[in-house]
Amino acid sequence: MPTRIRIETPTLVMDATLNDSPTAQAIARALPLEAEANLWGDEIYFSIPVSMPLDEWAKDLVHAGDVGYWPTGKAFCIFFGPTPISAPGEIRPASAVNIVGKVCGDPAHFKAVKDGDLVRVVTAT
Repeated sequence: MPTRIRIETPTLVMDATLNDSPTAQAIARALPLEAEANLWGDEIYFSIPVSMPLDEWAKDLVHAGDVGYWPTGKAFCIFFGPTPISAPGEIRPASAVNIVGKVCGDPAHFKAVKDGDLVRVVTAT
């Protein structure tokens, strides 16, 4: 069963839904999470206390609003636009990510988040 989460920063609150993948379930069990945002182009990422391998659905290209897990950095990722290695019209993570969910609403709102902002991820009520 999908898990509804809330992503909170100093400038916005956005809900998202985690899917039923083993990686998403591991993230749901680790909630609440809190860390400083790292920005890489139009991607927010931060390390979390979850260690999972790439799954069979891992992606090298993602969509705006995708929520991912980057096994290389043990990081939670929110994609809202191109990264420094994206070609025109694509969103490319540093390396493959497990897609664990989707933002509910316009992911462009994440452009308001600054590098170092506190990000909190909790179960939505």
